[in-house]
Amino acid sequence: MGALTSNRKRGDEYSSLNHGHPSLNSPNFQIAKRPRFSSMQSSQDNAAPVLSSKSAIARVSRYPEAKPPLPRVHAPCRTLKFGSLSSRGNEYEPNVIIVEELETKAPGSGFQTTPSKVSNFSDTPSKLEDAGLALDSLSLHSDSDYVPLYKKLLEEYEQTSKLSRLSLDIELAEKSRSRYQAQRSTRKTQAVEKVPSEPFIPLTKEEEAEIARAFSSSNRRKVLVVHENSNLQITGQILLCLRPGAWLNDEVINLYMELLKEREKRDPKKYLKCHFFNTFFYKKLISGNGYDYKSVRRWTTQRKLGYSIADCDKIFVPVHKEIHWCLAVINKKEEKFQYLDSLKGKDTRVMKVLAKYYVDEVKDKSGKDINVSSWKQEFVEDLPEQQNGYDCGMFMIKYADFYSRGLGLRFNQEHMPYFRLRTVKEILRLRADKQHRQKMDAKHSWLLIDPAAKIYEAS
Repeated sequence: MGALTSNRKRGDEYSSLNHGHPSLNSPNFQIAKRPRFSSMQSSQDNAAPVLSSKSAIARVSRYPEAKPPLPRVHAPCRTLKFGSLSSRGNEYEPNVIIVEELETKAPGSGFQTTPSKVSNFSDTPSKLEDAGLALDSLSLHSDSDYVPLYKKLLEEYEQTSKLSRLSLDIELAEKSRSRYQAQRSTRKTQAVEKVPSEPFIPLTKEEEAEIARAFSSSNRRKVLVVHENSNLQITGQILLCLRPGAWLNDEVINLYMELLKEREKRDPKKYLKCHFFNTFFYKKLISGNGYDYKSVRRWTTQRKLGYSIADCDKIFVPVHKEIHWCLAVINKKEEKFQYLDSLKGKDTRVMKVLAKYYVDEVKDKSGKDINVSSWKQEFVEDLPEQQNGYDCGMFMIKYADFYSRGLGLRFNQEHMPYFRLRTVKEILRLRADKQHRQKMDAKHSWLLIDPAAKIYEAS
């Protein structure tokens, strides 16, 4: 097969000619490809064909094939603020990514082509977007010379994108971790400051033995305690409602409310001034045509109570829902009506009834007309929830216990076994929060589940 040869000297002349004429360097200037001769017959074997020196083909064949100018990949112009492109009006220069040629042999070609090296390419998000648009532009080219360039640019873009996302993920994770630690330390500080050890004092061995005897079968019919002010009698059978799995009855709830009031009288500086209605008050209040103030008017006389309800910071009202106990609070201190349900229930009727009652009560006892329309009606959401079907009564009386102390509700379902035994002890002593305090050590926990289990088994 024959082949065309090139004249090196003429090639040098071509280089000088190419630099001397700008038109040849223009992107629009193209040189026709050299004709290939698959076979040529000559008078001698392996000899180049003889061409006329004046032939155009002969002249072009002596020059080396011209390399194309550096490709210019145009990306869209950056969007400017206020809709203005530039101070030059509608003329603007699009962003350009210059691609430098690196010498690498392309398979099957005699000259050098480029895999690509991109300059002026940074890790900033705006540059990454421009690079992505540049990749879309390059993908439109069908010339095989652009395939290595496309692959290289794609690799750099993907690598930069992954590193940027990873860096952002790390930064967000660090911020989230710092915020969680700050919130956790704040919660711990609040718990230490607001919740003293007093509501969780562990039972002594003597108290455990006393509770076990009260639960024994020999004391079922015996009257264990009598509360003279309320004329309440508690037998061993009544006290069994404080064993695990049992529903609290009216006698135990009403006696515990009396003990909370007596606790306040003993130490008025330590506790809020409160009034505790018994479990029959709300039923009596709504026994008429949905509301009957006259039926409870005499329950709160000055002679009977020794104080006026209008002077109390909080008024606690037990509410019974057939098989479920809830607590309503007339909170004068914060000017709101509150409803606490361990199952997160809501009853707007209770709020309206108590609002009307409080207005009528103040009017009846002091002759003053008050307006509670601006008071907030709050269904307390951030409260301990019961996880079974029998501890609603315990949750209700502990809501009253903690709120009358001015404390947050810092207990949960796990504390109920301890609270049941503690309530038995306080009823047997007829004294809420006995003044005797014992020092807690590291070997004892205020949640005495195992001792409680032994007490119940013994009975």
